Amino acid sequence: MSKHTNSKQTNQIMEFSPGRDFFELSRKKGVRHWIFSHIFHGTNKIFIFVVFFTTVLASILSSSISVSIGNAVQQFLNADIGSLIYFTITILILGLMTPILRLLNYGLREVLAQRLERDTRKEFYGILLGKSQSFHDKQQIGDLMARATDDVRMLNFLISPAVSLIFESFTSLIIPIIFILLFYPIQLVFEPIIFTILFLFSIRRYNRKLSPVTGDLRMNFGMINATLNEALSGIEVVKGSTQESYELDKYLTFAKKYRDAYVNQGKIQAKYMPILFLGLTITIGLAHSLILFDLGLINIGQIISYIGLLDLLYFSTFISIFVFAIIKLAGSSAKRLLELMNQESEIDENPNGTQKEILGSIKFENVSFNYPGTKNLVLKDITFEVKPGQTVAVVGTTGSGKTTLTKLISRLYDVSEGKILVDGQDIRDYALKSLRAQISYIEQDVFLFSFSVFENINFGRLGTKENVIDAAKQAQAHEFISELPEGYESKIGERGVLLSGGERQRIAIARAFLADPRILILDDSTSAIDSNTEDKIQYAIKNVLRNRTTILITHRLSQIRWADLIIVLKDGKIEAKGDHQELLRTSEEYRKIFIKKFDLDEQELLRGVV
Repeated sequence: MSKHTNSKQTNQIMEFSPGRDFFELSRKKGVRHWIFSHIFHGTNKIFIFVVFFTTVLASILSSSISVSIGNAVQQFLNADIGSLIYFTITILILGLMTPILRLLNYGLREVLAQRLERDTRKEFYGILLGKSQSFHDKQQIGDLMARATDDVRMLNFLISPAVSLIFESFTSLIIPIIFILLFYPIQLVFEPIIFTILFLFSIRRYNRKLSPVTGDLRMNFGMINATLNEALSGIEVVKGSTQESYELDKYLTFAKKYRDAYVNQGKIQAKYMPILFLGLTITIGLAHSLILFDLGLINIGQIISYIGLLDLLYFSTFISIFVFAIIKLAGSSAKRLLELMNQESEIDENPNGTQKEILGSIKFENVSFNYPGTKNLVLKDITFEVKPGQTVAVVGTTGSGKTTLTKLISRLYDVSEGKILVDGQDIRDYALKSLRAQISYIEQDVFLFSFSVFENINFGRLGTKENVIDAAKQAQAHEFISELPEGYESKIGERGVLLSGGERQRIAIARAFLADPRILILDDSTSAIDSNTEDKIQYAIKNVLRNRTTILITHRLSQIRWADLIIVLKDGKIEAKGDHQELLRTSEEYRKIFIKKFDLDEQELLRGVV
């Protein structure tokens, strides 16, 4: 037992891993490490170098154009036609090279951005698939969808345009200052340097104010999606209960919070000071350059070049309003993604575990269970044994733990105490994929995908068209499938809404038949099937499930009677176990179930009326 309880201490516990995980260590180090590990992953380094080089070169060329324009103006004033033509050609060449470099730059940074989004999307989705059932029990589907789509998308914007423009604005800030130092009197550098210092302090203050607002934006966006998803998923209940107004009000509550967060962001951006500082810098710089001109230290062309270089600072100033907001939003999105990805899952896929064809014996040894995060035991000291090929019926009142018991067999959850053995081996010692591949589970609330009937039956265990049709015939589904507009290729809508409950259950049973499991679990799977169809299905089940271990959760007497073992649960404990006739005689709890169901008295039950 001890070797299993320690499994939760491992660094990364997953039920499924899509392959080599390049980002596992960086996820644990925080948002910055994780983002940088994605940015510098693989051949991205080559793209980053080219983007870095072209950005710097394009900024140098832009500054050179400003200097050349001033020189051209001065040569025009000096009537030096030869030099004027030289500077004009220079401006033309630089003017052509700059957009070409920027085109290359923008294209490569977009490749980087798309790669980051692709890799993050794959990583996040793979980790979601690998999380345990208890993790998914706690999540809101709408919020997960918001994270998997919009939050991941924000990381794309982090690279293009945000980080790329930040670097471009940085070069547009520094290189003009270097040019001023190189080509003009040193006094003229004070204005852009003072502006740069004020700009950096303002940006720092601006970012501090933005952080909580962007966090609210992403959180409320997730809540909007969660509310929308819940309402649309349960639209029948909403309409049946006439709660449309309530759901609309709830949705509008989060929509207003989302709006208010955007308004707060707008207020912060409205108080953005660097644009004012830049206007003052250019004004003071112009005045300063005119004074130097009056002193004979510079000429008219140099004044024009100097103002042109100062004007290049406008790009850094203006673009920072938007890119830092995007960076903060992307940071909040990254935190939301890591928040889920770093949550521990309780069940390990155990890829090095036992992988073999099982016979189907099941043994519960003193099993107790409580759902993660709760203290109340749902199952208490459960002990029983099923031999290969036997059929076991589990009965009991609502809330007695029937469904929970069956979910433990396929390790959707791990036991809290005791152990479950399959073929004499603890199920935690099996490779999870091998174990689950040999167990089929059909629930009362059948889940079908929105694609075709053929794909639904074929899901998880691929077979030919003939195999699928044969499985459908055994499940008594072939007749109604053939009457659909496109037969087996008919689309059945999300969750199979275009089919009746009984039709959905028969497709699920056909899927189980095709899977050919060693252990089959039927959780009240014929509850929506009429008696005539049920008789046909029972006949098919007896044939197909011969020599397979079957666990039935049912109150249908037609199924209970031919079970080899019946287990009666009450309040999470085994109240009694045996066959039908034995339990009618010895178990008061078992008799109560049928007295309530068939409205019979105890004597009628014992005389075999049912």
